[in-house]
Formats: sequence, structure tokens, C-alpha cells
Amino acid sequence: MVKIVVGCGENKNVILAQKALINEDIEIELAYSDEELIFAMEDNTIDAVVRGSLKSSKILKNTKDLNKGMPVNRASFIRFNNGIHEDIRDNIDLNYNGFLLGPVGIDEGNTIDEKFQLILQSVKFMLKLNKTPKIAVLAGGRKEDFGRSPEIDRSIKDSEILVKKINDFFSDKELNPDYAAFFSFNSSKNDLKNISTNLNKLSMKNYYILIEKAIADKNNIIIAPDGITGNLIFRTLVLINSWESFGAIALGSEKIFIDTSRDQSEEGYIRALTFAYNLANK
Repeated sequence: MVKIVVGCGENKNVILAQKALINEDIEIELAYSDEELIFAMEDNTIDAVVRGSLKSSKILKNTKDLNKGMPVNRASFIRFNNGIHEDIRDNIDLNYNGFLLGPVGIDEGNTIDEKFQLILQSVKFMLKLNKTPKIAVLAGGRKEDFGRSPEIDRSIKDSEILVKKINDFFSDKELNPDYAAFFSFNSSKNDLKNISTNLNKLSMKNYYILIEKAIADKNNIIIAPDGITGNLIFRTLVLINSWESFGAIALGSEKIFIDTSRDQSEEGYIRALTFAYNLANK
């Protein structure tokens, strides 16, 4: 039995999602205040917490405070828009064919180091899902746009430094103590073999401003220039163009925490709760 607590604010689609997922393998409790949801984050009997439709600021601050020593970054898990809309109520163990988009918090991902940590956390997350990490880094212009403005120049430079930093990290892994410390897994021999295989096939490319190519090439980790840009990409894909989001996973959090928009549909909350259920079963 997986026990999940989900926040319920003004948007009552959360309640509809809870009722839609009633079965013997999952117990979903509603939290009607920030304090209740924060208590659930500290409760070891709770397997996962989903923000639902409660406001985020106090909850997110608490999530980060609980994980001192390890940065917590959010990345939205979005399904590639293949025109197929599966009813996850009929298939709760759905295979996720999508990508992590980050940073998505408007105050996150403002430095190269923050995005570096986000990429490492995203890679580790994809490995746990038995996927080969394919990383796309974005910038505020094409490579040939350098010189058009100081802001564009900074964004392009940052993206190139970030790509080099990640490539150096993985190319020197045998001599890098941080590599061994970060990529340690409590897994079976078979799982560790799959993780090693997927890690050795990791790819990374700077797409600059060409997000359409990054998505068309089926990259499963897409890194925006900053959190504001990432948030705008999320809203454009999910809230305007109806791409299916499973919520934003709090990478680096000891407790499974899925952040969700307060404006999600019933189906959106069902996806987030299903996502939390599957992660708790990993």
C-alpha cells in the first residue's frame, strides 16, 4: 500500500482525482492547509506528497529546509506530444515517454552552478527510471546571435560554459571523487548494470534557442536558460497547448514531492498522483 498526501485548495479538481484513483494499492489523503502538507513531508509513514492546489511558497521553502546539505531543484515531467492520450486510470503503471524540463521555479536556475546541479540530479533521476539521459541545454539566442546584446551574450556564454562543465564532469569520472559520491545507488546487480549502460550512453548538446529541435530530437532532459524562461515554456506547452504534465519532481528531496499547478485539471492531478505512486514503488 502506497500512502500519498495531496493538498486541496480552491481548485477542487484534486478531490475528483483522489476519487478516480481509489483502489487497494493506493491510499490518498487530502490536506487542506500548508501546515498539514508540511506535516506530511515530515511524517515517515507517508510515501509521497503532492502539492495539489495549495499555494506553493511556504511548502517549497519547507521542502528545501528539510534537505539541508543537498540542493532541491524542481523539474517538470512532460509527456512528448504524440497525439495519444492514454487513460492512466486504466494503466497506473504507465511507461513515461517524456522529458524533464527545468528549471521551472521563477527563482531557480539563475547561475551556472545551480543548473549544473539540476542536470546531475536530472541524470540520476532518469537512470532510476532505466532511461539513457539525453540532455539539451538552451540559451537566449543562436550561436551566431552573439554580440546582439549583453543579455543575449551572457546567456550564450553561460550555456557553453555549462555544457563544457558537464562534459568535463563525465569525461573525468574515473578520477573524479564527486562523480562516485553523487552517482551511488542502492540497487540490485541487474539494475546497476542497466544504470552503468545508460550512463555510458549519455548524450549532451547545446541547442541554443532552438527548443523545437531539442524536443524533436527526443531529449529527455531540457535545461532552460533560467527559471522564468522554464516556467514560461511549461505554461506554453502544458496550460496553452495541452501537453500532458505529471507535475514537477523535487529533485534532491529525500521525500518524494511532486509540485503541481494550482490551475490543473482533474486529469492533470491524476497524472501527478500516479507519478508519485510509481516513484514510491521504485
